Amino acid sequence: MGNRGMEDLIPLVNRMQDAFSAIGQNANLDLPQIAVVGGQSAGKSSVLENFVGKDFLPRGSGIVTRRPLVLQLINCPTEYAEFLHCKGKKFTDFDEVRQEIEAETDRVTGQNKGISPVPINLRVYSPNVLNLTLVDLPGMTKVPVGDQPADIEHQIRDMLMQFVTKDNCLLLAVSPANSDLANSDALKIAKEVDPQGLRTIGVITKLDLMDEGTDARDILENKLLPLRRGYIGVVNRSQKDIDGRKDINAAMAAERKFFLSHPSYRHLADRMGTPYLQKTLNQQLTNHIRDTLPGLRAKLQSQLLSIEKEVEEYKNFRPDDPSRKTKALLQMVQQFSVDFEKRIEGSGDQIDTDELSGGAKINRIFHERFPFELVKMEFDEKELRKEISYAIKNIHGIRTGLFTPDMAFETIVKRQIGKIKEPCQKCVDMVISELVNTVRQCTKKVKACWRLGPKPVLRQGLVCVCVCACGWGYAG
Repeated sequence: MGNRGMEDLIPLVNRMQDAFSAIGQNANLDLPQIAVVGGQSAGKSSVLENFVGKDFLPRGSGIVTRRPLVLQLINCPTEYAEFLHCKGKKFTDFDEVRQEIEAETDRVTGQNKGISPVPINLRVYSPNVLNLTLVDLPGMTKVPVGDQPADIEHQIRDMLMQFVTKDNCLLLAVSPANSDLANSDALKIAKEVDPQGLRTIGVITKLDLMDEGTDARDILENKLLPLRRGYIGVVNRSQKDIDGRKDINAAMAAERKFFLSHPSYRHLADRMGTPYLQKTLNQQLTNHIRDTLPGLRAKLQSQLLSIEKEVEEYKNFRPDDPSRKTKALLQMVQQFSVDFEKRIEGSGDQIDTDELSGGAKINRIFHERFPFELVKMEFDEKELRKEISYAIKNIHGIRTGLFTPDMAFETIVKRQIGKIKEPCQKCVDMVISELVNTVRQCTKKVKACWRLGPKPVLRQGLVCVCVCACGWGYAG
């Protein structure tokens, strides 16, 4: 493939990402991409803004990135930005870009710091960028803020896993140098999903904020926590610089000066800094797309043949023939039944690699969410001992007993069981919700039979019959 062909690879994947985002599904294709992961204060936003040379990302305390941001950088003589959800509108003021990201985030998640896996697609055209596409993911957190649910850490982790567990996803693991790198959130999750370090690119920020007499030389030389793709160090603007609207070009000049003058990093200066990081990511993403393209093409061709075969089967379909309607309906119900069983048992022919669903999610509810709800319950051991003592004495009455009566045990246990009714009911509700969701997912798979009647009516009817027959209730 010539140089021109190589340059077209990233825009090609960009168009596919936009197409899948527009229809709300990925067609079971694992597109090559780079996901940016890191803790809340790792400096992810500054790294991305340095690429663009503009301040355009929301900032503040707590979780700022609450939806995945698919950032497509495109080298172009003129500078502007476009959102996939605002077709035809060009943003030349990057303060307005930030405001639009915030508004679009709130539109889906609300203003209570909630999160959503639905991505925002942003294209930035500029003469100062190299062709590059990054998926900026929410920063990992452990403490809920505002009206966030208590399990916000688990929710963010689940969202990250939808991206980073895919074999075609490279990880840009951003870690601050002024904290213990052995405990880096980004490197921890990278080690979990990429134990051999084949897909991970390490970025070390805040090198200028390390304690005096310390440095990150060993990790930047790839001697400590080694990665196949290595580490690159950057120096971002400080919060004071950001608040003072320090020019990013001036900040990058200061970054270059820092590496050239630092005794521990000057021998690495030509392989450090934001420009080198952007160039490396452009090369690695291009090579990664080239390497995965044959498998992607084969999967697309396979799906195309399958759809063409399905269309061919319905060329002679006559919707006014009652016998064909009955046969089609029976086939649909049989297909639905088999698919539902496979989703619960976990033996489906198309395993979902985007998120937990069906039986796997129900398993997690029982083994993770339910224990979590129980642990949250307030338990006063001193008060319980007092209740046990009173129960024993009251059962003995005027007598002084030698043995603990069974009735005291039963009384206390019944009362404690009553206290866990609420978490048990919550667990039941979550399982029912997942079962209903599984039913809905199964109805989508039998879409070939929707010619039996209006699609929404038939789908809702099938869901309603299943849900009501099982006594789960029905919400339409």
